[in-house]
Amino acid sequence: MKEGPDISQVAALIGDPARANILTALMDGRALTASELAGEAGVGLSTASGHLSKLTDGQLIRPRKQGRHKYFQLADDDVAGVLEALMGLAARRGATRVRTGPRDAQMQQARVCYNHLAGRMGVQMYRALLARGALAEQDDEVSLTDTGVVFATGFGIDIAALRDARAPLCRSCLDWSERRNHLAGSLGRAMLARMEETGWIRRVPGHRVIRVTARGERGFNEVFGG
Repeated sequence: MKEGPDISQVAALIGDPARANILTALMDGRALTASELAGEAGVGLSTASGHLSKLTDGQLIRPRKQGRHKYFQLADDDVAGVLEALMGLAARRGATRVRTGPRDAQMQQARVCYNHLAGRMGVQMYRALLARGALAEQDDEVSLTDTGVVFATGFGIDIAALRDARAPLCRSCLDWSERRNHLAGSLGRAMLARMEETGWIRRVPGHRVIRVTARGERGFNEVFGG
């Protein structure tokens, strides 16, 4: 018997087309109902319920109850990171969807990756933070420096509150379209939320695409370079 983790179990869960559609639908951080996910997967509700049960048992998603409704979300950042990496691998191997359109280009410019900024803008922000010494990389680890604390605080983010939470403060996530890192973790989520609060960006309902406002374009270029 081989030693170590059995990747075949996780791969089998992700490898089913309907389950893959369910997982990618949850990549924007939303919590969706079984009916909504059935529509995303292109299957009936009873079939979707079976898939959701398997994904829950495999700890790739987690259910949440609110009132009479039950919602599903990705389990954590680790799952989102694996999905993002698989998207990159699929793109490099030519495994792309047949139908393309304007949103494909928009997705590569700016999109949500489990509630943090991805695409060219996400990579640009990450590289700018590294260049100014706000982030430090060592091997596969990324951390917030003292300079970064000053920057993030000035940007309107409560770093103390983020550090009190259980989630990792900083994580790097390999961007599937750019093939370089963007910022994940609680700081990445807080940065995206702050850009939304200040009117720099707007989410497209029901999609991972992010629309950048004129104000946001100016502000982003001023802070993170054009």
